[in-house]
Amino acid sequence: MASTVGPAAALALVRQRNFGPYFAGNALSASGTWFQNLAGALLVYRLTHSAFLLGVLNFCQFAPVLLLAPWAGSAADRYDRRRLLFVAQSSASLLATMLAILAWAGLAPAWVVIVFALFLGVTSAISIPPQQALLASLVEPPDLPTAVALNSMTYNIARAAGPVAAAASVHYLGIPASFLLNGCSYLVFVAALIVIRPRPQERAEGPSRLRDSFRLLREDPRLLAFLLVVLAVGFASDPVNTLAPAFAHAFGRPDTVAGFIIGAFGAGAVTAAFLVAGRVAGSRRRMAGTLALLGFGVIAFSLSPWLPLGFVFLFLAGIGYLASNTSATSRLQLGVGESERGRIMALWGVAFLGLRPVASLVDGAIAATLGVRVAGVILALPALAGAALILLVVGRRGTRSADPVRT
Repeated sequence: MASTVGPAAALALVRQRNFGPYFAGNALSASGTWFQNLAGALLVYRLTHSAFLLGVLNFCQFAPVLLLAPWAGSAADRYDRRRLLFVAQSSASLLATMLAILAWAGLAPAWVVIVFALFLGVTSAISIPPQQALLASLVEPPDLPTAVALNSMTYNIARAAGPVAAAASVHYLGIPASFLLNGCSYLVFVAALIVIRPRPQERAEGPSRLRDSFRLLREDPRLLAFLLVVLAVGFASDPVNTLAPAFAHAFGRPDTVAGFIIGAFGAGAVTAAFLVAGRVAGSRRRMAGTLALLGFGVIAFSLSPWLPLGFVFLFLAGIGYLASNTSATSRLQLGVGESERGRIMALWGVAFLGLRPVASLVDGAIAATLGVRVAGVILALPALAGAALILLVVGRRGTRSADPVRT
């Protein structure tokens, strides 16, 4: 695949016997998660009309990642990653189905939805490190950067299609059915895990300690810089996810338009994934430029007086989001050995998702006091700070990671 770039590189990898089922199952499962997220957010907002509780809901979805992902990363280096994923995804399916039954019975007030979000967050925390680290066992080493890009794209296919389909599901089928569809989507990924045949895993010897991951960061400051870039990307994109129903009201539209707001951002991300597949990584200036595109795009959307124009800005922000996150994540994957990958990807999970509860609470608090548009502007600023950071730090020589790498 070295001579193949763009969509051709992506399609060639998707046709591979191991990566194809994993890619499809992960994409459908991630899309189902948006059914859960949007239906849960709409139910909480309809019951309470509270932007702050939207922040609490998102806090509960991601807080377990902050607390449990480091442990899950150690487990992913010591135990079979596919089995860990199988247990976590099966448990998530059961939880989503139980919430659907409660909602159909009229027994799902806001606090019940929030508690189930917390439980589903636990399954997500357990899944993230093995799910990210398993990629290297499914493809040949030269194809890993493209696999990382496509793996990121699955979440953005979900971001583009999932919310729109979820909005239609809520409108035509109702919130309980949307929860049930999410439960079914997890089973699709479980089926993919049964089909794939990853290479034997090189497991960590002896106790797997989180401090070993921090030692890697001390030895290679660029790994820390890439984690900070991932953190900035997570914060800057959070208003699109957390406050989408409130943004819909700010534009004078019904709350189901939240799905289209999230979908416009995801469409830009999917477009970027096809453009970067199989290509050599750009300079640090390009990474800084894509971070700036994300930050300015979210700010422009937040300040836009007209929703169709806002969709354009969201599309551009989505391009910046995917390009920045894929480049940083690829470099993290390639900068460590196989037996260390679970732990470094646990830190990736903390940076990208585990600290998102802080962003969600800040989103909700700012939106409740100063307005949703101000919240969008403030949360986009870390991406601009990240652009400055990557120019100052990542270009330093004398580190472990090879440069350039393909993304």
